[in-house]
Amino acid sequence: MTVLSNLLGVLAQTVLDVLPIAGILFGFQFLVLRRPLHNPRQVITGFIFVLLGLAFFLEGLDLALFPLGELMASQLTDPDFLGITGEHDVVQWHHYFWVYLFAAAIGFSTAIAEPSLIAVAIKANQVSGGAISEWGLRIAVAIGVAFGIALGSYRIVSGTPLHWYIITGYLVVIAQTFFAPKAIIPLAYDSGGVSTSTVTVPLVAALGLGLSNNIPGRNPLLDGFGLIAFACLFPIIAVMGYAQLGEWRNRNKR
Repeated sequence: MTVLSNLLGVLAQTVLDVLPIAGILFGFQFLVLRRPLHNPRQVITGFIFVLLGLAFFLEGLDLALFPLGELMASQLTDPDFLGITGEHDVVQWHHYFWVYLFAAAIGFSTAIAEPSLIAVAIKANQVSGGAISEWGLRIAVAIGVAFGIALGSYRIVSGTPLHWYIITGYLVVIAQTFFAPKAIIPLAYDSGGVSTSTVTVPLVAALGLGLSNNIPGRNPLLDGFGLIAFACLFPIIAVMGYAQLGEWRNRNKR
């Protein structure tokens, strides 16, 4: 009964959140464009599915993804798991090897499963006439997210300032922009945005908060956030690097 009441509460909040969107869409359709809906039953059914899907998704985050991410972070940073037996043993950044590996695996798998990235990859393949591989783009983005989340986890463990990584990363992006194929640059920048959506953000946020809560000397407010910035930045570098590598191979073949 508790789960059902929570779900109904989330559904009511979701309806309130979606109402402004529906109001804008229907308002422009009827008041500005002054055109009737061609398939009103289909549109209304679609909105109902959206409401139910968002409600189930948000409830699932609270019941599964957030607790699971924080649990994995606490288990991977447990002193017994790390092999720290004495009170005077000093924990170094390399003791958290499994944290970095888990973070990379989470980043890769969530990026591959990201619906928004799949949609962009399909459209990029269609518009380019097959020149941009759907799976090639998805794997390049996933590698970038994996590296970014692993590096972000290292930042939390080591306690180094976030801005050092972000500034350096965007300097690399600016440099790549001058040398990457012009056709891939807008897609690379979009890939950084679509890589952090419904699947990636909850797990990555839970991982960051879990790590900062369990690593001594870390503040969840200061250190628990910032992983999503890594997940946005490094796919841009990966996609442009993927295009530059393909261009270099084609030049060598010619």
